[in-house]
This record gives sequence, structure tokens and C-alpha cells, in this order.
Amino acid sequence: MFESIISLIKEWSVAGIFLRLLLATAVGVIIGLDRGYKNKGAGIKTHALVCLGAAMSMIVNEYVFREFPGSNTDITRIGAQVISGIGFLGVGTIMITGRNEVKGLTTAAGLWACAGIGLSAGIGFAEGTVLALIFIIIILKVLDPIDKKMHRNSKNLDLYLEFKDSEGIRKFIEDLRNKNVNIVDLDFRKDRLGRNIPVATVSVKLPYYGRKMEFKEYLRNMEFITYFEEV
Repeated sequence: MFESIISLIKEWSVAGIFLRLLLATAVGVIIGLDRGYKNKGAGIKTHALVCLGAAMSMIVNEYVFREFPGSNTDITRIGAQVISGIGFLGVGTIMITGRNEVKGLTTAAGLWACAGIGLSAGIGFAEGTVLALIFIIIILKVLDPIDKKMHRNSKNLDLYLEFKDSEGIRKFIEDLRNKNVNIVDLDFRKDRLGRNIPVATVSVKLPYYGRKMEFKEYLRNMEFITYFEEV
């Protein structure tokens, strides 16, 4: 049964093209479910359209190759342009907030991978399409909690801080030095809400692993810090 479906997908027929587009759409929907569930900018529709469009590009490429065999057409050219073009769509999902927080990298990478899988489905490479989908699900579902755990236990910490006054910044720096906390980067900026308060983004390196929660509790007890969050 499965082998007959694979063979039909590889065929150049209406049924084969239909199954290719169906496979590409299904893959896009499955990948988009994870992004949509996490309320990301690109959800089910975006991933499905990207995957379907990439598949259609390869089908059109194969059509030109079959209908005009003497045209010396490079069958990989359109696929390469799709991968390059999807980068512009991926950039639209990446944003840097006012607190120097970069968001959307995983979604952008997912769109790029989705386009690659769509090309695979469009050319009829069903086995590769299914295997790539399995690996993407593993990355998004299995590796995600591992990634979060590593982030929680990391020695590196990026913070957005609001202080009562400028003197609070000096005290903050002195306290960190006394605790052997390495200040990797410190950037002062104006408050985006127009309030006349000192605001800073700081990257620090803690002396030991697994001390993030302890360090955050230490920051909460600093009376000269009015607000902070990890970015």
C-alpha cells in the first residue's frame, strides 16, 4: 500500500501531482501547528503556503523540463531561487524588541526548512519528505525542552533593567563585582515609554552553572532596581 502510494507520487500524472501538493500542504500544516500553538508570527497558513508554493515551483520546473527537453533547462535553478527568496520572508518574522531581545529565529528557520521540504515533495521525493518531517518534529518537540533546560542552567544571562536613579546603576555594578559576576556588556538607553528613569540592558556571566534563579532573587531584593526581566 505504502509503496504503491510512493510510486504514484513519483509518476508524472494528475494523480501524482495532486498527491505531491497534498503531501506538501500536510507537511506545512504539521510544522505550522507547532508555531501557531506557540503564538508565533508565522502559523499554519504561512507554513502551508510556503511548502505548497515550493512544491509547485518544482512541479513547474519538471513540467518545463519535460515539455521542452531541448531547452537546456537547469532543473535545480528554480529550487535554488525558492530557497534564496524564502530568506526575505524569514527576515519578516525576526524582530529585535526595544529591550534588545531577538525573536522569531526558530520560526524563520522553520520556514526555510519548510520550503526545502516543499521542494522535495514537489519533485516527488516522498521518502525524503516524510523523513525530513519526522526530524523537524523531533527538533521542535523533543529538543525544545532540552534547549530550555540548557537556557535555564546557563551561566550567561541577558537582562533588561530599570533603575530608580543613576546612583542605582553605580551600586548595581559594584554589587556584581563583589559577587564575582562578570559584566560582558552594558548598554544604557532612553526609556521607550518616555519616563525619565535610567534604563539599561546588560549581559552577565555568573560564576557557577544553575544559579540563574538565585541571581534573579538577588536582583529582586535590590531596592534601587524598580523592574527587571530576562531577555
